[in-house]
Amino acid sequence: MSRYLLALFCLITALANGANLPPVRALLITGGCCHDYEFQAKAFAEGAKKFGEITWTIINEGGKSKDAKFPLYDNPAWALPYDVIVHNECFADLKDIAYVRKITAAHRAGKPAVVIHCAMHTYRTLAEDDWREFLGVTSRRHDHQSQYTVKNIASGHPALRDFPAVWTSPMDELYVIEKLWPKARALATAKSDADGNTYPVVWENDYHGTRVFGTTFGHGNATWHDPAFIAVVSRGLLWAAGR
Repeated sequence: MSRYLLALFCLITALANGANLPPVRALLITGGCCHDYEFQAKAFAEGAKKFGEITWTIINEGGKSKDAKFPLYDNPAWALPYDVIVHNECFADLKDIAYVRKITAAHRAGKPAVVIHCAMHTYRTLAEDDWREFLGVTSRRHDHQSQYTVKNIASGHPALRDFPAVWTSPMDELYVIEKLWPKARALATAKSDADGNTYPVVWENDYHGTRVFGTTFGHGNATWHDPAFIAVVSRGLLWAAGR
C-alpha cells in the first residue's frame, strides 16, 4: 500500500471512529404545561455527556402556557446553526398552522430532530396533519401513569444499542398512538393496562428524507433519572444527527 493510500485509510478509519469530529450542536426547545422542563433540560444535557460531545443551546419559554409561541421561529433560518433540534415542549392548545409550518419547514428541508413526550400532544387540536407527519405518530391522549413493560423490538438500531430486551419504565404515561405514519418504524413498544393494545414508545421517522427520533416517555423526573432512558434518548440524538 502506498504512503498516500495508507494516510487516506487512516483518515477514513479515524473519521469512522468519531475522531476529530466537532461536537454535535443541539438546540433544545422546551417549555409549556405540566412538566419540570428546567430539570429535564439539565438531566438530558448532563446525561448525554457519556455518549458523545454535544454543545447545547436551550430555549425554555412559554411558562406553563398551553398555547405559547416562540419568536425564534419568525426567522426563516432559525435552525441553521444546529445539527439537530430537540422538541420537548407542551403547547396542546395552540391552533396556528402558519406558525407550525415555520417549524416543520426547517425539518422538511433536512434538519434532524428528536421529539420527546408532550411534543406528541403539542398542536394536537390542529385539523392539519403537518406536525403529526413530522413526528411520525398521531396521539391525542394518554393512559394513566404506571411502570410499563417495554419491549425492545429493534435491538440492531444504533439508538437501542445496549438497551434492555425488556425494560420496566419508571412511573410514566403511556401515550395512545392512533397512527404510526407510513415512514415511521417502531423500535420499542409497551402494552396498555387500560385497553390491552400495544403501542410504540420509541420509534424512528423518515420525514421527507430527514431523520426523526421519538419517544413518548419523559413525563416525570423519575424517568429522566433512569440510565436506560437517558441512554436511548442520547443515542437517538446522535443517530438523528448522523453520528
